[in-house]
Amino acid sequence: MHILIAPNAFKNSLTANAAALAIEKGLQQSSLNCTTECFPIADGGDGTATIIIQQLQGKLVSMQVHNPLGRIITASFGLIADGKTAVIEMADASGLRLLKSDELNPLRATSYGTGEMIKKALELGVNKILIAMGGSATVDGATGILSALGIKFLGDDGKELNNLPKSLTGLKSIDHSGIDQRISNCEVIVLCDVDNMLLGDNGSAAVFGPQKGADTDAVKKLNAALSKFNDITLQQLGKNMATVKYGGTAGGAAAGLYAHINAKLVNGIDYLLQLTNFDQSLQKSDLVITGEGSIDEQTLQGKGPFGVARRAKAKGIPVIGLAGKIPAADNPKLNEYFNALIAIGNEPSDIETALARTEENLIRTAKNTGEMLAIGKSAV
Repeated sequence: MHILIAPNAFKNSLTANAAALAIEKGLQQSSLNCTTECFPIADGGDGTATIIIQQLQGKLVSMQVHNPLGRIITASFGLIADGKTAVIEMADASGLRLLKSDELNPLRATSYGTGEMIKKALELGVNKILIAMGGSATVDGATGILSALGIKFLGDDGKELNNLPKSLTGLKSIDHSGIDQRISNCEVIVLCDVDNMLLGDNGSAAVFGPQKGADTDAVKKLNAALSKFNDITLQQLGKNMATVKYGGTAGGAAAGLYAHINAKLVNGIDYLLQLTNFDQSLQKSDLVITGEGSIDEQTLQGKGPFGVARRAKAKGIPVIGLAGKIPAADNPKLNEYFNALIAIGNEPSDIETALARTEENLIRTAKNTGEMLAIGKSAV
């Protein structure tokens, strides 16, 4: 039996690579006679760029950028395809993990540092840029990125607005005259891990603002700022950012890049699996094991394990999903894609303990899964 091990990251505990190795270790400890291949995956969330760069043997470029609050830090991006494609992790320059919990403030946080990485990639002569947007600390509609590329956001007096995105409610016009012209000759693809729209109750401010430190009042201000940004964009460019699927990704950054630099917004997991030739590994496999922190109906909206399971099921290959949390009741929709869902927790515990024990729980659960598969084979 050949088993393809393709988990997503287990958030706040294990990277996708570490999760894959833990599952492999557990299987090796079992009595199951099998071979394995580790193929860690990501769906546009934090860690996606790292996986792409590793899978395609890219090289890293380090540089100085501004973090979400304007402090100078060192960040890096990757180059693949003989240096012609840049792979950028938005979280490396503009991520939540760069700030302390008491610093989170999406009314102030900017994506400018990600724009600096894009500009550096253009200087290196790339003709394609892939941007993974998960894990950002921002709800600025990509105004920071666009500012770094030379676009100016002007108020009533014709002067450039400061303190974006808070000041976006005073936006009067958007000046593209200073944009880095190299971006027009570069294909920009945004890998999205959510399909939320820009505005409204399910929009970027309402859904993601609180995760990034926004209280109720701040959410209203952010939504108003993004709404104003959309109004002016629609007037000047004829593009309605509020109707674009995936537009709410990374606090509306996906919508901003779509409208102002013609970025293509794609489902992150599907794009990654195609780019990394996942199907070549899949066709050699008898079983797929995937997983992440939680597998539930939201997983079916385009998360990593769903992308893996959908491809496997299309080829008639069974799929086991391992997760810290699974639905208590049987779920027919999940059953269409997962032959079995297994919770890795061994006993009741608080969230901190569960996260700390993710690796050992994965190893133990994978070992037990291997033993059950071995019994099944011997019974045939």
